[in-house]
Amino acid sequence: MMYTKRFLKGFLLAAVVLLYSGCSLEDDELSYRFVTLGIVEARLPEFFELNHTYEISVTYLQTNGCISFEGFNVDTEATTTRRVVAVGTEALNQACTQAIVPMEASFQFVCVYSDTYVFRFYAGENEAGEAEFLEYEVPVNQSPTN
Repeated sequence: MMYTKRFLKGFLLAAVVLLYSGCSLEDDELSYRFVTLGIVEARLPEFFELNHTYEISVTYLQTNGCISFEGFNVDTEATTTRRVVAVGTEALNQACTQAIVPMEASFQFVCVYSDTYVFRFYAGENEAGEAEFLEYEVPVNQSPTN
């Protein structure tokens, strides 16, 4: 029993040392960063129906070959107003193609309110550094469907 406890203590100590020696504290240089991707178009239905799910397609610009699409950040600005930002990661310290390529992605949206929805898609910044948005309004059909 005594040998088992010593072995266990020694094993745990060795495991902790190995775990910490595998991590270099000197390499604190970032290998990527998060970036916003300008949206140039969104495809939404003419109207929503309450409690239905919709796929919203978006075209965004990938500004270089080191950027990978990560997803959408959809914030609620008001009850039926949504701000949508396309988010990507950009690899740092790599040679990248500089071609601007339009890419497509989509997200699911559930209509839970009966008022008209306003979608504000982040399009980038103007020369003054202010955010610009593409705005779309989608009414909600009030008549029941069979």
